[in-house]
Amino acid sequence: MNEEMQVLFDNVLILLEEKKYIKLRELLMETKAVDLAELMEEMEDKHPNNSMIIFRLLPKDLAADVFSYLSPNQKRNIVDTLHENHLRNIVEELNFDDKIDFLEEMPANVVKRILRKVHDDERKLINQFLNYPEFSAGSLMTIEYVDLKKEMTVAEALQHIRNNGFDKETIYTCYVLNETRKLEGIISLRKLILAEDQLYIEELMDTDVISTTTFDDQEEVADLFKKYDLMSLPVVDQEDRLVGIITIDDIVDVIEQENTEDFEKMAALLPSEEEYMNSGIFLLARRRIVWLLVLMISATFTENIIGRFEDILSAVVILAAAIPMLMDTAGNAGNQTSTLIIRGIALGEISLDDYLKVLWKEFRISIIVGIMLATVNFFRMMIISSASLSISITVSLTLALTVVMAKLFGGMLPIIAKKMKMDPAIMAGPLITTIVDAMALVVYFNIAGLILGIY
Repeated sequence: MNEEMQVLFDNVLILLEEKKYIKLRELLMETKAVDLAELMEEMEDKHPNNSMIIFRLLPKDLAADVFSYLSPNQKRNIVDTLHENHLRNIVEELNFDDKIDFLEEMPANVVKRILRKVHDDERKLINQFLNYPEFSAGSLMTIEYVDLKKEMTVAEALQHIRNNGFDKETIYTCYVLNETRKLEGIISLRKLILAEDQLYIEELMDTDVISTTTFDDQEEVADLFKKYDLMSLPVVDQEDRLVGIITIDDIVDVIEQENTEDFEKMAALLPSEEEYMNSGIFLLARRRIVWLLVLMISATFTENIIGRFEDILSAVVILAAAIPMLMDTAGNAGNQTSTLIIRGIALGEISLDDYLKVLWKEFRISIIVGIMLATVNFFRMMIISSASLSISITVSLTLALTVVMAKLFGGMLPIIAKKMKMDPAIMAGPLITTIVDAMALVVYFNIAGLILGIY
């Protein structure tokens, strides 16, 4: 909590203790909705009873805005304690896409309870949206947009916006539809304001429209926003009829969610939408144990490799001392490359057709890095460790080769995963380390056997 929020928190706490609810309400109404949501989260942790008092003091339009910023856990707490009529007022004030997001987060019994209070037409529409696949464009879109006809004049269009735009998600981009609601073009509010009143929308609209369909994945939608610098994106059905729009605020949430999911996968965690502080220890343990078990069991390969070459280790004991350094360096080299490639794929900088370019580039990089590391390690072992020439050559040569292999594998595995319709993020961190560790040992012991003449 920053200094400004701490001051607000202290002032609200004082007014609550003194029961000066009129002054408190005035203070709350002067505060931004997102800050009030943060305030309520802090109150929930330190003074749980005060959180609901604050929420009940808010006017219903501000309460709806604050409600949309709260965590799913706190939303459930509010739903459980609010009277039916108060809850209905809050839900009615929510933007349509926020309403859908809220219902998707709630248990089935809560959804049924809320839908009972909704008008029949809106209930049908909500049920239709709830049936779209999770993480699809259809699950993100809202129906709160301004539509125009190409036969309208600029003056008629502006009047239409004044009459109908008040409760819309955005009015900065308007959508031109024909009689069957097929999307024919778009026009910005800026262009309308600057145009002559007598001009027709057909003369001004942009017919080269970027759009998406209801079943497109949210990552693909986010890529369109980033590529074309969009503020909103129309969503059409299979017949190009406009069914909704997606706005930039929802895409920012998607990008944050996807990045968090990638970071969790790269750290060998099962993704979760629950915040860390709101997650129980058993849930966090369950998310971690699966991959830890997989990686632990996969270490059996490493054990078997060391067991197979036990005669080499017993003959030259100093070889064992270099194993941690070789495995760590190989893992680090692979992780460096895989992280860059995964991020490049996510940003659209690297495509599946670039695998040969990636392979060639990483090969050249690995040669440079491998030679430099091997050279430094050779003199380190000769001077500091007082190792023999043959041992120093064995370890240094292995180091160079394992760096080359680790970087090649780190570059190719994410692309292979993407090609197989898997998330490239799983080919990172611990998984790369496990693979290249086993390879490093195989190379190490075979080189040692050849150079030291143990075979």
